[in-house]
Amino acid sequence: MARAVTQRSQRNRALHLLKHRGMTRLTEFRNAGITAATISRLEEAGEITRLTRGLYQLPDAKVDANHTLAQAAKLVPRGVVCLTSALAFHELIDKIPSKVWLAIGSKDWRPALKYPPVRFARFPAELLRSGVETHDIEGIPVRVFSVAKTLADAFRYRNTVGSGVAVEGLRAALRERKASPAQIARYANESGIWKVMEPYVTALTHD
Repeated sequence: MARAVTQRSQRNRALHLLKHRGMTRLTEFRNAGITAATISRLEEAGEITRLTRGLYQLPDAKVDANHTLAQAAKLVPRGVVCLTSALAFHELIDKIPSKVWLAIGSKDWRPALKYPPVRFARFPAELLRSGVETHDIEGIPVRVFSVAKTLADAFRYRNTVGSGVAVEGLRAALRERKASPAQIARYANESGIWKVMEPYVTALTHD
């Protein structure tokens, strides 16, 4: 009898956590006194859904278009959405990247994730701290580089993301006034890439 009461108590706490936190990691359940066995029973009963190893959500949770960004942020909380993933988030390119790009520190642990597929870019500490915004996606705080910072990074990593993608993002940002030339210049100078970007900014500004 006591065991059944304990199981019900853990079940209720687990569902409460998921309802109020959205995606929840197994470590968070354990910290709340909820056992892995309870989570397994809830999953088998269809009361919760396992998104990937160690990450759970309610079956009827509303899924945002940026669902994979929220998953990645939950699994790598110190990471920052960057490059083509940030360009897509800010609606500066049409193509949705097949993998989530996350910026991490030069010495940060790089986790091996089966899902969502993630690509990591290592940033110096000063560039990792700069231009970070926090957006709410499915109740999860997701760190994303700002438009101007993302554009500078796209040019800095142009051999990886493609020069065409970097220019496409810059053109869209200026056309839609999502970033000013001054804001772009600030982050480009910070990244040491302004000499490369300046001719594009000048040409697109005078189109």
